[in-house]
Amino acid sequence: MQNLNAIPLSALRVIEAVARTGTLARAAEELGVTPGAVSQRLAKAEAALGQPLFIRNSTGLTPTETCARIAPRVTRAMTELSGAVADMQAAQNTILTVSVAPIFASRWLIWRIRRFNEAHPEISVRLIPTVEVVDMDHSDVDIGIRVGREESVGLGACKLLYQRVFPVCSPEIAATIQKPADLLKHPVIRENDRLVGWDAWLAQHGIAVRELRNGPTYADASLCLDAAMTGQGLFMAWETLACDALERRQVAAPFRQRTETGLSYWFATSRFSERRPCVRKFRTWLEAELECSIRHWETL
Repeated sequence: MQNLNAIPLSALRVIEAVARTGTLARAAEELGVTPGAVSQRLAKAEAALGQPLFIRNSTGLTPTETCARIAPRVTRAMTELSGAVADMQAAQNTILTVSVAPIFASRWLIWRIRRFNEAHPEISVRLIPTVEVVDMDHSDVDIGIRVGREESVGLGACKLLYQRVFPVCSPEIAATIQKPADLLKHPVIRENDRLVGWDAWLAQHGIAVRELRNGPTYADASLCLDAAMTGQGLFMAWETLACDALERRQVAAPFRQRTETGLSYWFATSRFSERRPCVRKFRTWLEAELECSIRHWETL
């Protein structure tokens, strides 16, 4: 391994990050430095190895044939090194970093996380609300809670539950609804001009989406639920989004029927973080909380 003395580990990290991400900007963001610093380190690495690894052109950087051939091996090696460091730190590291969709974090998780903190005071949970799918093997994120189809959530993800939806509205509007056709009397609140879940729910009652009345449009589902609370119309809500509002009677569900959207909630880890005891504890707690919520939702 004496040939490793010819090039520092930081240079190999730069080569690997640029080859994998495809741009100086994305590599810089991952490495926590500026694109200029990445460019300088890359030039030094090429000088140390005595050959160019990327072809500079107007569109960016293209790996040379040699770089394209060895880059996957460097990525595997860096992943193994990262895992080894993570394993050495695991016994002392009590910080758990969780990437989670903002709406799930604000409407469901944040209201329950106190129970995990009380059960496991030795673990400090750091929530990162984001809609981006984080590369688990190349970040400090331990857990990703994601919503999507199986092919979109990445390898190693474990299904937590199916996403189900149902119409909700203010208690005042709910009092005027006796049958599914009565929904057509009220405006429908849209998320970014979409009608997610309505087609599947209405089809079971022989009603077409085109028969729905237009209502206000808001940027995300959380705002749409708030609009439903204030009597602005009907909204097709996720169970995890609306369960607490239902319990507090801020909204009402005219019908008990839930419809699956084809999406699911997933628990994702890297192949290294999944071995951490605190990750296993969080998953056990999360699954128990979701099961409890599901049982409770069905009684509302």
